[in-house]
This record gives sequence, C-alpha cells and structure tokens, in this order.
Amino acid sequence: MKDKVYDNADSFAISFDEEWKNIDCEDSRLKIEKVLELLSDHPFLVSNPENARNIAEFRIFSLKKFQ
Repeated sequence: MKDKVYDNADSFAISFDEEWKNIDCEDSRLKIEKVLELLSDHPFLVSNPENARNIAEFRIFSLKKFQ
C-alpha cells in the first residue's frame, strides 16, 4: 500500500500500522512521534495533522493494537 496513499483516515491508519511495526522503541509516545515524522508527507497528516495524531493515539492507547 506504500505506493498508494490517500487523503483519508483509512489510508493513514494503514500507513501508520506499517511504519509502527518497523520502529524499535519502547516508549509509545516517542514511537508515535517517530512514525508521524516518517509519514510527514502523507496527505492525511498534511491536511489533518490533529486528526492524524488522534487516530495514531487511538490505535495505540485505546485499541491497544500493538500490545
């Protein structure tokens, strides 16, 4: 999916999950920052930075997706 990204939350979540798996970091908040930095050119993060951050935090802290 890396070659196709869209300006929507689903596309951002897929990209976020892919990058999350590649980062080695124990601190979840720092890891979120690192992933957001890697995705800094993702259309959804560019157009909706606050929502993108909320989605990232929701996936990690509420869904506990990667724990």
